[in-house]
Amino acid sequence: MKKRFFSFLLIALFSVNSIHSQISTSDGRNQLDSAFVNKNTTIVKLNGKTKYTDYKIISFKKDTTYIDTTLTIAKEYKYNFLRKDNFELLAFHNQGQTFNNLAYDFTNQNSFPIIGMNAKHFNYLSKEDINYYKVPTPTSEILYRTGLQQGQVLETLFTLNFSERFNVGILYKGLRSLGNYRNSLSSQGNFRTVFSYQTKNNRYSVRGHIATQDLTNQENGGLTTTSLDLFLDNDPNFSDRGRLDVNLEGTETTLEGNRFYVEHDYKLFSSKDSIKNNFTNLKLGHVFTHEVKNYEFTETSLNTAYFGNANVIASFTDLVENKFIINKLFLEFNSEYILGTFKIHSDLTNYNYGYNSVINATINTITNPRIKGSAVSFGGNWNAKIKNFQLNTEANLTPGSSNIAGSNLYSEAIFKKDSLVTFKGSISLNSKSPNFNTVLYQSAYDEYNWQNSSLKQINTRNIAFGFQSKWINANASITNIENYTYFDDTSKPQQSGENVTYLKVKASNEFKFGKFALNNTVLFQQVSSGQEVFRVPNFVTRNTLYYSDFFFEKKPLFLQTGITFKYFSKYKANAFNPLLNEFTIQNTTEIGYPTFDVFVNAQIRRTRIYLKADNLSSLFLKKNYFSAPNYPYRDYVIRFGLVWNWFI
Repeated sequence: MKKRFFSFLLIALFSVNSIHSQISTSDGRNQLDSAFVNKNTTIVKLNGKTKYTDYKIISFKKDTTYIDTTLTIAKEYKYNFLRKDNFELLAFHNQGQTFNNLAYDFTNQNSFPIIGMNAKHFNYLSKEDINYYKVPTPTSEILYRTGLQQGQVLETLFTLNFSERFNVGILYKGLRSLGNYRNSLSSQGNFRTVFSYQTKNNRYSVRGHIATQDLTNQENGGLTTTSLDLFLDNDPNFSDRGRLDVNLEGTETTLEGNRFYVEHDYKLFSSKDSIKNNFTNLKLGHVFTHEVKNYEFTETSLNTAYFGNANVIASFTDLVENKFIINKLFLEFNSEYILGTFKIHSDLTNYNYGYNSVINATINTITNPRIKGSAVSFGGNWNAKIKNFQLNTEANLTPGSSNIAGSNLYSEAIFKKDSLVTFKGSISLNSKSPNFNTVLYQSAYDEYNWQNSSLKQINTRNIAFGFQSKWINANASITNIENYTYFDDTSKPQQSGENVTYLKVKASNEFKFGKFALNNTVLFQQVSSGQEVFRVPNFVTRNTLYYSDFFFEKKPLFLQTGITFKYFSKYKANAFNPLLNEFTIQNTTEIGYPTFDVFVNAQIRRTRIYLKADNLSSLFLKKNYFSAPNYPYRDYVIRFGLVWNWFI
């Protein structure tokens, strides 16, 4: 009776919805979602003139998918503040905080170094993360999710067309979550506005975006030694986690970013002229990127017991800035002689990283507080199709001795047979300079000042293979890294004298038994050399047993409920340094444990409702669940949220 009443209440609340679901594929194959399209459902037009395939999402690489209002197990995995499946990540207790890595991906990397502060970038949207839209009518989406203690996540999308060829979109994701532990507040915002335009004769096209991001976190340094013992002993007097002491008070970090990006191209010949000359879509194009990032570390009072001696006696802010201005010119064309599309480009990059002055006068290791200059890059892309084979190659070279000199070669071959079986193989050769914060860093704390002019290029070689079918998906990669750069147990940047060799094998499949299904993802990893500096668990698994069915007459309610088991084997996980916002090597603590999550999700037309009990296992298993040494993972908590679409 309670179940029926709850379902009836959901229907009553959302019965105002009148548009049926849109279907999308996450891999860009433009197919219907097999988990939703079955004998009980049909695809219907939104109105007399539009259908679901008209509502398009176009990625940075110009792959096209559709706005998706289905409810699948993949949606359950992606229902988090990142909107990504975080199987290979280990979250900290509060959303908006950082993640520890359970695995790494070196398949295809950027050849430029970044500002660093890697732990701060999980929720930072790069230009490759920005989508563009092409819709026939105004379209919107709202995501809501409850936070911990106080706060919530709210993400909104509104996109419309001023004409068939001119589309704009406004997106905002706001996050505020207090957290269960003291000084663990997350307050973050990601604003984007996107646009795309194409002339009537299709000879000129332009697209671009403006992104403004502000990611702020209170940093508590984890539990003190006494509080850590109280947590491990499950002292009932401290079940309210706010009563446990933490290492840092009045400490806050902020990553701010502002980016303007525009790319446009012009076809030099009309279609008739191009065909006559055996060239099609001969384009001359230009890409402009202007991005500024600022990282701030602020303290209202010194914490010398945690960070060491400092040259100040009161509150202070460490501020570092990184600016990139990139102008790219390219020529692109299709030809029967090259079996596809070929693009060549040349880039001029201006970079400026550093500080306005020497911060810590007691340290004489800093001679120049800035790294700046310019560099010229060259590269090309080739995309070809030969029967069932797709070949994609990308090469970039930044020659010389500048601080961003490097190279990248990525090539992949894909064989696809009747949309049933896909084989993929790739090779990646990357050489890049270490991130800027490993070369130059300043702080009011004495131990966090360095200028390393002797760091070598990081050389990464990766070979990967993949297989996809309706029965199983699997991929394997082997990576060799020369001059692997890391932060040691004293939080100093170092380079490994031994090459890191890393094997990664991942497989997933799903078994169905009527209305029940068992979804499995298994990851095996092995580090054969460089284990002292590169650490991952040997085994990670996620298994979800769930039930799906439609309810009530005419089946207005689609319900999906189940339990997810996740486990990773014990390993010496990296420690988190809140001043650097980097993970560092540690040699004393091993973590590895199982978790159980229970979820009840429902779909009523174009609305998806999510109800989840996180880490149910904390009620009956040992209190040994950590995201990093001294940082407990979240306790049992019930979370609620929804995703709602409108199509006008």
